[in-house]
Amino acid sequence: MSDDFIRPQANFIAGVDEVGRGPLVGAVVTAAVILDPNNPIAGLTDSKKLSDKKRQALAIEIKEKALAWCLGRSEPEEIDQINILQATMVAMQRAVSGLKVSADYVLVDGNRCPDFGLPCQAVVKGDLKVAEISAASIIAKVARDDEMLALDKQYPEYGFASHKGYPTKAHFEKITEHGVLSCYRKSFKPVAKIITERGIR
Repeated sequence: MSDDFIRPQANFIAGVDEVGRGPLVGAVVTAAVILDPNNPIAGLTDSKKLSDKKRQALAIEIKEKALAWCLGRSEPEEIDQINILQATMVAMQRAVSGLKVSADYVLVDGNRCPDFGLPCQAVVKGDLKVAEISAASIIAKVARDDEMLALDKQYPEYGFASHKGYPTKAHFEKITEHGVLSCYRKSFKPVAKIITERGIR
């Protein structure tokens, strides 16, 4: 991966990333991945730079080849109670604590680490620099996108398959027209505003 990143000396490095901090609906999903150095995976990069098809294929390969992987999540109710940043940190802790192989070092995408009780380093643009973080970003995104597709089948009038819960103009129009579902993050300003203005429940 990146030449400007110096890997820590550790046996089992867990890469951690999150997907879904920005959407108005659904859980924030995190993943932790410990890769097998003897079983490399080609094509790992930031999940957002990959096509849907490539992400899906890589997610299967990561789950087959990694020494350990685990998803963590915080649901909308929890996000509303403790805020999205704290909920993301908790979801990251859940992903790491659920690994079947114990990590001895954690690398997190971004600029802050939650308390894992382990040595940890935050890596800005880590999903481009660190294979473990790239792998985590891919399986987290595939998991959350799959949840949005399932939600789309349940509530086709909201268009979740296209906007994935993000605050697009079309999405706002759908909420205004059809109402705020229980899976929405009611503390998020755009949702709270629609609830207040329209009297939607």
